[in-house]
Amino acid sequence: KVQVVESGGGSAESGGSLTLACVVSGYENVDGDCIGWFRQPPGKELEEVAFIDALGETRYSDSAKGRFTLSLDDTKTTLTLQMTNLKAEDTAMYYCVADTTYSWWLLLHQGAVARFRGQGTQVTVSS
Repeated sequence: KVQVVESGGGSAESGGSLTLACVVSGYENVDGDCIGWFRQPPGKELEEVAFIDALGETRYSDSAKGRFTLSLDDTKTTLTLQMTNLKAEDTAMYYCVADTTYSWWLLLHQGAVARFRGQGTQVTVSS
C-alpha cells in the first residue's frame, strides 16, 4: 500500500522560510514516475509547485523558481521542499504527489484526483 505523509507546514512572515517534507512508502517506481508538490491556495484551483519528472529532471513553476528547492534523498523515500523568500501568495495547502507522467498530466490539466497524495500540510505566510 502506498502511503504519502507530509510535514513541515506552518506559519511564516513574508520573506521567511519553511521546509516541507514528504515521506513516500510503498511506491515502487519513483525513478520512472513523477514526484513533487502541488498546492491549493484558498478559493483557487490546484497548482503545480515543483516536481521531479520521469527522467529525473527537477522542474519548478514560475512562482517557485529561484525561491524553492526540491530534493529527493538517496533512498527515494523522502522529498523535501525548501521554501525561501516566502510571499503571502504562497499561502496554500501543500500536497505531496507521486504518480505516472500521464496521471500527473491528468491531475494538472483535467482536474483528476491524485491517486497517491498525502493529506496536505498548510502553509500560511503573513505579509
